[in-house]
Amino acid sequence: MCDNNLILTIYYYREDRFLEGKKDFRTNAWLIIKKMIELNGSSANPTTQLVDEILHSIFFLGRISTPPISPNRIVNEEEIYGALKLCYPLPFELCSSQLPRRSPFSCVLDMIVFLKGPENENEIKQELQEIIRELDLDKRDPLVSSTICVSQKNPNSARYYGVSMSTSSKVPKKIMVAASCLPGSWDSYVAGAVMTFNQNTSKKPYFDGTIKLPQHVTCQAYSLHGEGAQMDPCKSCVELFGLGGDDTKRFLYGNCAEVESVSNLFKNDTGVKEQARPTSELCTPENRRRAEESVRDDLRNLLKPFKFPCDDFHFYIPSE
Repeated sequence: MCDNNLILTIYYYREDRFLEGKKDFRTNAWLIIKKMIELNGSSANPTTQLVDEILHSIFFLGRISTPPISPNRIVNEEEIYGALKLCYPLPFELCSSQLPRRSPFSCVLDMIVFLKGPENENEIKQELQEIIRELDLDKRDPLVSSTICVSQKNPNSARYYGVSMSTSSKVPKKIMVAASCLPGSWDSYVAGAVMTFNQNTSKKPYFDGTIKLPQHVTCQAYSLHGEGAQMDPCKSCVELFGLGGDDTKRFLYGNCAEVESVSNLFKNDTGVKEQARPTSELCTPENRRRAEESVRDDLRNLLKPFKFPCDDFHFYIPSE
């Protein structure tokens, strides 16, 4: 039987020794894992699948780090490692063969939304900021999201959240964006919008899956650092979703919190999704298949140096 309290007891006993050294991938990985175990233990209805999922996502990112960081280096105390592996065996087994559906901080977001309730937007934002402050995480640190986005059909409707990609460097970020475009992760319209652009930010000449959100839909990003200020959409998000804004900064298409937030909105509100459907003549089934194959080729090339199996891609399914 899985005993999260035992894991935490062992951790606190050895915390000072474990966290010696600079804030790097390994240190941040365990800080975030430990926090998720704490949050899971504080819930009347534990969401162990989110702990399972974040372990796989973090171990996968360790696997594709340069040099690779194995699970037993992320969790380098024998007793803690054994207890975690007993509770959550599949992330240890499958981090070298299956892709995560999302980056780690998205699991933290889902945990907080579950605990606070999706209607409590301010509490959710404040709790995420508090976790970042408590763990002394900087927005430039590995595995930390810098922004959260909230999307709504109208002011009285359900809220759908997303955070920016939380990886460790440019190549893992590109890998996670490409993986998220494949069926099984982002909503199909959102994936199509992102696949319109190559990873060098150029636009594909043969495919255009960009969309325009209906006027009544709000899609607002906020910083998760400092005072939590509102953030204007970057140029990439303006081009993907037809958002208003004149920010000239352009990030990797698919990196921003708006992408996950809009995806979650579309997955739960098919009416809004259909109102935003792509309208370009280039958005044909054949052209989309070509664009998706291009993304698969990108993913294969990005993963090849890490000797990750690329004949076919399988997404990890967390255990409940």
